[in-house]
Amino acid sequence: MFRHAIALAVGVIVAAPALAQDAEMAKCELDRPVVFADLNYGSAQFHTAVASRIIRDGFGCEVDSIPGDTIPLINGVARGDADIIMEIWTANPAQAWVDAEADGKTVALGTTFPDAIEGWFVPTSVVSGDGAKAPDLKSVADLANYTELFEDPEEPGKGRFYNCPAGWHCEVVNTKKLEAYGLADKYTNFRPGTGEALAAAAEQAALRDKPAVFYYWGPTWLLGKYDFTKLEEPAYDASVWKAMMDSDHPTEATASPITKVIIGGNTEFTKAAPKLAEFLKSYASTNAVTSTALAYMRDNDASPDEAAVNFLKTTEDWTRWLPASAVEGVKSNLGE
Repeated sequence: MFRHAIALAVGVIVAAPALAQDAEMAKCELDRPVVFADLNYGSAQFHTAVASRIIRDGFGCEVDSIPGDTIPLINGVARGDADIIMEIWTANPAQAWVDAEADGKTVALGTTFPDAIEGWFVPTSVVSGDGAKAPDLKSVADLANYTELFEDPEEPGKGRFYNCPAGWHCEVVNTKKLEAYGLADKYTNFRPGTGEALAAAAEQAALRDKPAVFYYWGPTWLLGKYDFTKLEEPAYDASVWKAMMDSDHPTEATASPITKVIIGGNTEFTKAAPKLAEFLKSYASTNAVTSTALAYMRDNDASPDEAAVNFLKTTEDWTRWLPASAVEGVKSNLGE
């Protein structure tokens, strides 16, 4: 009772309509709602919606959620105010997660996606296929030869590199990489005013079949909607990365690490609901699948739950995470 009162105090959202009245329906392992830590950004909201529907319709549970930011929600899972958080980024995990896991209050479950990426991209049509303007452009090292192709309209003689907005951590990283790769004098370090402006520049390049080189990351709607190619960089090396970040004038750089993103659970919850824990351990999506869902949300002005329904209706990948009875329960409720 106390736990539920805490959840209501911070604004729990009931994530799904009432359960179908079916005598054969699975009985939930818990006699209370399963509570999700509902992170407030697109990829996590999509995966929260997918897992919520599966737990509701496949396992017969009520589902609630507590919306919020990463650190408060991780602390909420550790305390037991919430049971599940769908995205813990492991390359540089929040200290709150590290501490909670070390104390045995939380446990890692399945993999939301193993391949979150960031790097420098160009439209694939620029480097591949009929009419490709730069078929030999493979890596960041090749960019020195293509300043005319990516010419900056405001600074002739230089190419233009679309960096992150000033103030973003990735802007600092990319600025160091431009110098380390010997491109600082060859490319304008162009910083759009906002993240939307950066996305718009990349989108226009894709729509107009126009050369552009830019930093981006995934999963995102942009990578889900358009075909871009990530330029090769030296393989991630932690010591090189540290030296690059510590130096004002780095001479060597490395690719960003590919990040594994996992599901976190409250330890007591996983003990009390082993069938739900087993499902969450089996959960396994990808960067590409998530980016496609985010593109669907953007193109259709769709909610995370609507994107989850589309995913569950149009793919069968998720059925591998569940026993047959749970699959049938989910599928029978997709018309809601």
